[in-house]
Amino acid sequence: MFELFTNMVKEEWRVHSTMFGSLSFALFPVMIFAIAFMGSFLIPLIQSTLPAGNLTLIVHGTYLMLGIMVGGFGLLGNEVMNRRFGQASLLAYSSRSLPLSEKFIFANFVIKDTVYYFFLWVLPFGLGYVLASPYIGVPPGDALLLLLTLTLSFLFGLCGVFFLSAVYIRSRPALLLILVALCAGVAGLVLMTGVNPVLLFPPLLLTSAFSWANFLISCGVLALLFGIAILLFNPEPVGSEKRFKDSFAPLMRRFSFLPNPPLATKDSLDLYRSGSLVGQTIFSFLLPLAVIWFFLSLLGPFLPPHGLLFLVAVTTGVIGSTMYTWVTMFDSFGPYGCLPVAVSTLIASKLTTFAILQVIPAAFIAVVALLSGEAACLFPAVVLGICISFYAAGIMAWLCGLSPNVLVYDVKVLFVFLILVGIVLAIFTAIAFANPYFAFSAVILVIPTWLMIRRAKVRWDSVDPGGF
Repeated sequence: MFELFTNMVKEEWRVHSTMFGSLSFALFPVMIFAIAFMGSFLIPLIQSTLPAGNLTLIVHGTYLMLGIMVGGFGLLGNEVMNRRFGQASLLAYSSRSLPLSEKFIFANFVIKDTVYYFFLWVLPFGLGYVLASPYIGVPPGDALLLLLTLTLSFLFGLCGVFFLSAVYIRSRPALLLILVALCAGVAGLVLMTGVNPVLLFPPLLLTSAFSWANFLISCGVLALLFGIAILLFNPEPVGSEKRFKDSFAPLMRRFSFLPNPPLATKDSLDLYRSGSLVGQTIFSFLLPLAVIWFFLSLLGPFLPPHGLLFLVAVTTGVIGSTMYTWVTMFDSFGPYGCLPVAVSTLIASKLTTFAILQVIPAAFIAVVALLSGEAACLFPAVVLGICISFYAAGIMAWLCGLSPNVLVYDVKVLFVFLILVGIVLAIFTAIAFANPYFAFSAVILVIPTWLMIRRAKVRWDSVDPGGF
């Protein structure tokens, strides 16, 4: 097992370092460390307006959401094992030629990805806080405890969604029953205790009162979820095939008003037939946002009126922009290289499909507004969230072209993305907090979004020699 695992780690390194250089990839965790280290010195200032407990809750919620967004291995299992994952021949495909079971290989693949995410995102952030703790008056033991609980938050999100996505692939009704039972259990807990269920999240309990018993129980739950998910995994046989009725022509006629209807139709069918449209919507969009909404709900007393709705709208916009990665995950430019299709044409097609998918975040923001009693602010919140989503997607297209899933780990790309998106988020969140109807001013983001998309087309046509 260790030999297969180490070779998968080397393979992951080579894939990324070949794309944008070993140094850029190696500097990625260094940048996360630097952000955490420098940000730690702002904690005393932040605590003057936000209690330490709420700040801790936000950080744990963020890492729980990160785990949720990367934990959908059940959805990607067949892509990994059947050599359709990014057009790459991964070691995971070795089950076809080596005497290794598919579950064994897939388990190694998931562990490898988990370790990679830990060293890229969790450990650098925790170490940045640990090394800054002596200078901000935080005991080293508390800083190390935060690193431990952040790791557990990330793993709870990852293992939980891995389990749910594996159940989803096996049986949609079973997933529905589990979600209904989970919601009923949470509702019953709230009725009996009157406590927000977020406060009972195991890593938060360990932060406030660490005990070895609770730690071991948490580890046991994680191991159980991971083990069941691996047992549920069942890749499609290589020789299997699915048959679908001809949906291309009818759908293309419906999309005739769009630019490049054939390409938009192909992207939509890829999403639907792979199961990614429903699966990604549940596990990469709805679940992360539902979790972050629960966590942000505790900040209501510290936010201005309507502040929670607009904070959710901004967060929805950022996560909604990742839908651009959904529509690019099945394609590289190679298969189109023999056709009179430019990279810029494919980027435009992907952004067209992305625009159609924005119905989902718009509906989510509307539901949040109605459920929270903020119906009067529904339209400005939707406008703010969707404008931010398009703006972030435009930056993604400019920086990453058709490969946002890979190039995000180029430290230069991520740094520029964080700066350009972070400034806009800070400005328009403050504007919306000042007056809900000022959120309509976010439509001005149409201008930089359009410019970014234009630059993306020119840039990637010149970068990729296959462009026509």
